[in-house]
Amino acid sequence: MTIRLAVDCMGGDHGPSVTVPAALAFAAHESRARLLLVGRQDAIEEALGSAARDRIEIVHAEEVVAMDDPVSVALRGKRRSSMRIALELVRDGRADACVSAGNTGALMAISRFVLKTLDGIDRPAIAYGLPNSRRRPDGSDGVTTTLDLGANVDCTPEHLLQFAILGTALASAIEGKERPTVGLLNIGEEVIKGNEVVKQAAELLRSSGLNFHGNVEGDDLFRGTTDVVVCDGFVGNAVLKASEGLAQMLGSFIREEFTRDPLSKLLAFVSMPVLRRFRRRVDHRRHNGAALLGLRGIVIKSHGSADAYAFEHALRRGFEAAHNGLLQRTVAAMAPLLPQLAAARGNDAAAEPEAAAAPAPVPAPIPAPIAARTATPTD
Repeated sequence: MTIRLAVDCMGGDHGPSVTVPAALAFAAHESRARLLLVGRQDAIEEALGSAARDRIEIVHAEEVVAMDDPVSVALRGKRRSSMRIALELVRDGRADACVSAGNTGALMAISRFVLKTLDGIDRPAIAYGLPNSRRRPDGSDGVTTTLDLGANVDCTPEHLLQFAILGTALASAIEGKERPTVGLLNIGEEVIKGNEVVKQAAELLRSSGLNFHGNVEGDDLFRGTTDVVVCDGFVGNAVLKASEGLAQMLGSFIREEFTRDPLSKLLAFVSMPVLRRFRRRVDHRRHNGAALLGLRGIVIKSHGSADAYAFEHALRRGFEAAHNGLLQRTVAAMAPLLPQLAAARGNDAAAEPEAAAAPAPVPAPIPAPIAARTATPTD
């Protein structure tokens, strides 16, 4: 089965100088992928140079969403941007997933406008696999799927329930877990801890039928206490940036200590194999690529500052999500919980009569080509 990835080559801090080499490297390693490189043709051609272009196609886009563009400009003023065209390729069934390192706010807004959200989902969420200390059966490091990581600052209990469903589907698709455990990030494990939003979210999760473990604390993220951890975007983004900063600080401390004097340098030389393995395990670039969940298509957000090695890993995440039927699994996970989500919406509407009077938007169907390709996740 060939997986087609639409790559926003103009996004991020470095544009084609990073995205195109990463695409070439990924294509060389993954024979089942076909890459649609979206952006200014001359810039992409220059970055490609004389490299082999097997399974690579250029899709011209004349406009670029800058990293500092306001969302309104990206959404309404740049309708032929590489970001938007890449997403339209997913919507139209020409690509199975979109990967971009561009402006996060713009990517979220354009994704929501172009692809729409799934039934039962009010807001898309950003999910990321934080490395933890548990080992997978194959010996590799485990990950804790954490969401939301910055898309939604203010969340209701119902939003947190939706995030839990989306995170469960992602962990099932990427990690192959049948019933991933779900934890709710809190300031303590006790049910009496937390603000009212978290307490109400816990009640919804306990009655949802998900494999809800209960409240978890910050250190549980890295212990791997649960497969999925749910929080609002304000908290999640702070946790993500703090963990990346801590990893970088520890790495710099180790370098300083091993270069402090001649004896330390000698010990560093002897310890080099161990240091290299340690550096690889804490290298956040290996986990680059956050999924924008809840959309009618697969979208992967890379760090804007990603180098070619990191962006290649984001492409890998997009490939795996599409190959393992993330969209189909998400729809299946949502189906039995739609009545509960509708009831929760009804309670919110009853509390706000004016909102209840407004007609609910009719969601667009999942594009038939995408639905057909995700119907057999094990293909």
